[in-house]
Amino acid sequence: MDSTRQNKVARLIQKELGEIFVGQTRSMHGVLVSVSACRISPDMSICRVYLSVFPSEKANEIVQNVNANQKQVRFELGNRMRHQLRIIPELKFFVDDSLDYAKHIDDLLQKT
Repeated sequence: MDSTRQNKVARLIQKELGEIFVGQTRSMHGVLVSVSACRISPDMSICRVYLSVFPSEKANEIVQNVNANQKQVRFELGNRMRHQLRIIPELKFFVDDSLDYAKHIDDLLQKT
């Protein structure tokens, strides 16, 4: 169960990372990256970030690239949030495939 502070910090990180990724993916035509969820640890040291990527075929490649450059993303996040948080949490990025899973379930239900 997350505390109120954890929820507020996670929403703030989600908003700021979303803006960062929108700015970075403008040069990549045909690719859309959005932050679907953030889960922060109780001690605010680790944040698990779930990325939704369109088209989904490029999801693993993009998330690997983001994980390889996570220090740069954390630095930019720190510049944006330096007045709200004293310590910027370590970021770990994962693919959010919930939309693909829901589409697969919907396809299975349509067949029956």
